[in-house]
Amino acid sequence: MTHPVRHIVIVGGGTAGWLTAGVIAAKHKSRMPGGFTVTLVESPNTPIIGVGEGTWPTLRTTLSRMGVSETAFFRECDASFKQGARFARWTTGEADDAYYHPLVLPQSFGQVNLAPHWLARNDDLSFCDAVCAQGKICDDGLAPKTMATAEFDALANYAYHLDAGKFAGFLQRHCCETLGVRHILADVEQVVLKEDGDIASLTTAQAGTIEGDLFVDCTGFRALLIGEAMGVPFRECSDVLFCDTALAMQVPYGDPDDPIASQTISTAQSAGWIWDIGLPTRRGIGHVYSSNHISDEEAERELRAYIGPAAEKLSARKIKIHAGHRETFWKRNCVAVGLAAGFLEPLEASAIVLIELSAKLIAEQMPARREVMDIVASRFNATTHYRWGRIIDFLKLHYVLTKRTDSDFWRDNVRPETIPDRLQELMQLWRYQSPWFHDEFDRVEEVFPPASYQYVLYGMGFRTEVEPEALGGDARLAERAMRENAAQTEKLRAGLPKHRDLINRIVERGLQPV
Repeated sequence: MTHPVRHIVIVGGGTAGWLTAGVIAAKHKSRMPGGFTVTLVESPNTPIIGVGEGTWPTLRTTLSRMGVSETAFFRECDASFKQGARFARWTTGEADDAYYHPLVLPQSFGQVNLAPHWLARNDDLSFCDAVCAQGKICDDGLAPKTMATAEFDALANYAYHLDAGKFAGFLQRHCCETLGVRHILADVEQVVLKEDGDIASLTTAQAGTIEGDLFVDCTGFRALLIGEAMGVPFRECSDVLFCDTALAMQVPYGDPDDPIASQTISTAQSAGWIWDIGLPTRRGIGHVYSSNHISDEEAERELRAYIGPAAEKLSARKIKIHAGHRETFWKRNCVAVGLAAGFLEPLEASAIVLIELSAKLIAEQMPARREVMDIVASRFNATTHYRWGRIIDFLKLHYVLTKRTDSDFWRDNVRPETIPDRLQELMQLWRYQSPWFHDEFDRVEEVFPPASYQYVLYGMGFRTEVEPEALGGDARLAERAMRENAAQTEKLRAGLPKHRDLINRIVERGLQPV
């Protein structure tokens, strides 16, 4: 006797729950007339965290596959374009210390590695500006596309900034009205297990018993299913990533027509950093810091000093961060997505992209029968562990490259015992060869490609030793690529609209549907 997997039950709403529901329902919509169901159970009494306002370009593909209108998304989610991140004061702490991690690949990236050629030139042009246009586009306050560009298409690669609370509501409506997701507002009182350890059902206060074949835990830090019911331990990584607290504020613009930054601005502080995200109606600003290195009161003073007079009448919302992840993400017929799986820190907006990648993997590898679910789970766990490990490496890279010695926080971050072994090996390798398509980036599951490592390394002043004779036959190709980039940069700067102007026009007139 076989046990088909037909009834998917997602517990918890917010971005994690509704993105997961949407990705699974869109992938399996053709099965729904045959009895395949996606049900989301959400407590009417639990507020969502709602501060995840930065995304990765993958969200464009995710929304498109769900059948979402990009115009409707902009209209309903207070969304803006994100073209990367600008890191200020991470290297030396001085006023002129800044670099970009853009979202476009270096010019001719699949043909030639421009990093060693840029290093050999040793001029004043930043690596970002030498190999791509996006830093200049952001400096000019420009959008990554025009009104003539179709929905989800780009002239310069982009992600989004968004209001997480509005985004969850937007996804909910689309999932329920278009994709056939069943929404149940109910508080889970008990998770009922079978003798073999599988979850049999949920007992709820308002909706009685809810049965399912596969349960997805999107209950946030509580981890009601994967942690409380299934007993999967949490693996801390606070010995690597020190930030454990955030203070968040929603800051109005001085003038409704003020420019909107199309990059996340990350400004280093004495014991952490401040994010600054521009939405059409406000800025989302928050201070992420290590409570072992600074008091809450001093952290709030740094946040208010950054914001200035606009912070006077605002209160800060405090959020505790538990840096780490579950030892297992998919156990028996329960899989954790979002904060239930883990969280690191908001740097580089890895939280939402991990939700997307997990939901996509679940949807694409949906086990047909319970009998093969453990095989799928094992593959899912291997891939997801790899992704979390690489994200931890990449986030730590931002700290270990610092030259700041002005506080214990920055000094502690470069202590060898706080740096993962794999990252230490890569740092040694990169002293003699630039990140590229070598063995350290051999998987399709890479969240951050070699280009991302290049932007951070060379943005923060890291130097790879270059042997002139090794540049050889690529020199002419590299020179041509950098000339093409310079021409492309000027063309885009001349043709792209201002960021706020484009958003206003999208809201008023709408983009061309795909």
